[in-house]
Amino acid sequence: MTSASFDFAPLLAPNLPVPAARWNGFPKYNFIGGHNDAERVPVDQLIAAATAVLRREGASLATYGLNSGPLGYRPLRDFLVAKLKRHAGITCTADEILITSGSLQGLDLVNSLLLAPGDTVLIEQETYGGALTRLTRLGVKTIGVPLDGEGMRMDALAAALADLKRRGVQAKYIYTIPTVQNPTGAIMGTARRAELLKLAQSHGVPIFEDECYSDLIWDGERPPALHAMAKGSGVIHIGSFSKSIAPALRVGYIVAGWDLLARMLALKQDAGSGALEQMVLAEFCAAHFNTHVPALTSGLRVKLDTLMEALAEQFGTSAEFEEPKGGIFLWVKLPDQVDTLKLSQAALAAGVSLNPGPEWSTDKAFGKSRLRLCFANPAPETIRQGVAVLADVCRREFGVPARIANVERAAAR
Repeated sequence: MTSASFDFAPLLAPNLPVPAARWNGFPKYNFIGGHNDAERVPVDQLIAAATAVLRREGASLATYGLNSGPLGYRPLRDFLVAKLKRHAGITCTADEILITSGSLQGLDLVNSLLLAPGDTVLIEQETYGGALTRLTRLGVKTIGVPLDGEGMRMDALAAALADLKRRGVQAKYIYTIPTVQNPTGAIMGTARRAELLKLAQSHGVPIFEDECYSDLIWDGERPPALHAMAKGSGVIHIGSFSKSIAPALRVGYIVAGWDLLARMLALKQDAGSGALEQMVLAEFCAAHFNTHVPALTSGLRVKLDTLMEALAEQFGTSAEFEEPKGGIFLWVKLPDQVDTLKLSQAALAAGVSLNPGPEWSTDKAFGKSRLRLCFANPAPETIRQGVAVLADVCRREFGVPARIANVERAAAR
């Protein structure tokens, strides 16, 4: 008997999200999601790593936790201890790292630990759409803090915290993506990070630091993580291998004290995140991570340049953007009359997928004419073609840009 023969509709839980659409393959010009560069996935090295680690330790797959315990495969946590110290300045032990099924599971675990319906969190006004949808579903109130070229503005954060204090409301956490912000690509400077830590401490609010994109910085230079600057006090840190190696591997991690990780383990209850992925990543990263990431970043930079050049050619001044400091996204402002929610539907019909701005902002009016474009997956020529199609759709639907490829289309007016 199939589900179609029984009506489940009266039994569905309340407040479910909108049903997912049936997947019919990727569109021709795919600028959505966090997909990465297929040509830069180190397939041969991953095959070698898988072969080596399975021959050496494959028998440990007979036990939950790979004889490493519930925090995750110990060699991968050991790699992260050294990597986080070198890259982000974080000093921690392997027992202060929990391996998760992607950073999304880390996000869910932190939310499950700290939040209840009606709670309040402070979050960057433009931020990760997955964080926003989860908070909405939990019935949590979000206060968006405006951004500038260096990320979350401290004057706006101070005002928001002061307003909450006047109203007798205690925020549960401040969520920030300080290193290669999603969607803007900004990097928060050291002085501003210190100010953020000072504000958070004075108001007794912890910081939830999301660093999923921090490996992908064009010049490789970055400030120390908030967790490092706070010496672990009052900061929960999450990261991921999705952007530096491959998103489909679904391996992330949380850095926090044992007092918090012990509570998260009691909530995780999934018998451990994927074992084979952890084993292969540990084997691969120990030998190749430090050479793989610069090569990946170099290729991504070429694609970003291609996207910015294509937008300038096809949209002219109708498309405004700040060059990101790294990552895989470009945050674009179109003229005010453009509704990117409507544009996304018209563009998809023409084979172009994009992320409309309102889905990535707490201020839907601010996000209305903005969109996020992921440039990591398409080839450079596909990027150029996709932007040309997008410009044509945008002109047809909203009358902009008035110029296409620097040739004025008077008939379109």
